[in-house]
Amino acid sequence: MNIIDAHLHFSSCEGFDRSAEAAGHRNTAESLKAAFDARSIVLGIVMGEMGGERIDGTAAPRRPNRPLPTFLVYCAGLESRELNAKTLDRSLELFDAEFRKPDCVGLKLYPGYNPLPLNDPLLEPFLELAEHYDLPVVIHTGELAGTHGLLKYSHPLTVDELAVRHPGLRFVMAHYGNPWIVDATAVAQKNPNVYLDLSGFAEGNYTPEEFLAKYRLHMDYVRQWLVYLDNYSKVLYGTDWPLINIPCYVDVIRTLIPEEFQEQVFFSNACRVFPKAEAHLRNR
Repeated sequence: MNIIDAHLHFSSCEGFDRSAEAAGHRNTAESLKAAFDARSIVLGIVMGEMGGERIDGTAAPRRPNRPLPTFLVYCAGLESRELNAKTLDRSLELFDAEFRKPDCVGLKLYPGYNPLPLNDPLLEPFLELAEHYDLPVVIHTGELAGTHGLLKYSHPLTVDELAVRHPGLRFVMAHYGNPWIVDATAVAQKNPNVYLDLSGFAEGNYTPEEFLAKYRLHMDYVRQWLVYLDNYSKVLYGTDWPLINIPCYVDVIRTLIPEEFQEQVFFSNACRVFPKAEAHLRNR
């Protein structure tokens, strides 16, 4: 079975170097490709990173800070904390140009890390632009790394208003809103245009047996609400690499998904939600 990793990172920094080593990898294209090959992962969708340089004082698209190999595509990141009305037009021009690139397959938002609510009017034109190009919007939901962010902005319920306001735009709640799994399930169940990715539930290097022993209660909880959702067409596989060992995570997530739905969760749902990613696979 071919797999698409719908949520990972591929930037050069000391923190990711340490995370990759702790997960049994190296933060290199060669190490990532070897891990992909070990589990028939044919494509990865990389999230644009926070930070980086602004262009002309405006909020510019964030992409990985090194060249992408052909087995990776990316979502352009928007640092909404940098938005202001005076430079909004220039920022939209930059994102318009980014969205036209063949390997840019979506938009990534970082609520919580960025202290701007998802319903802020400054975000509206970027959502409209993503919808114009038929690109999904991946939204960080759930807990935050570090202490500087605000959890009230990353709660899954904040996605509900966007989904209602933009019924033609696809939204992916990254990390299943963890630990607000119940709330994320309710938002996805209510809104036809909202999806969930299963990335980022743990970090490090485990065997599947070790992982399931340590996180058994958490995985049972996730499984319970996936059963309640009863719609595996809304669920995407992702890792949040380099945080976790890839072969282990594939094997663990397989235990959450009934066999008859695994092709959807691990591959075809990502093709449907990210049509440019599917086109990249066909054309490379």
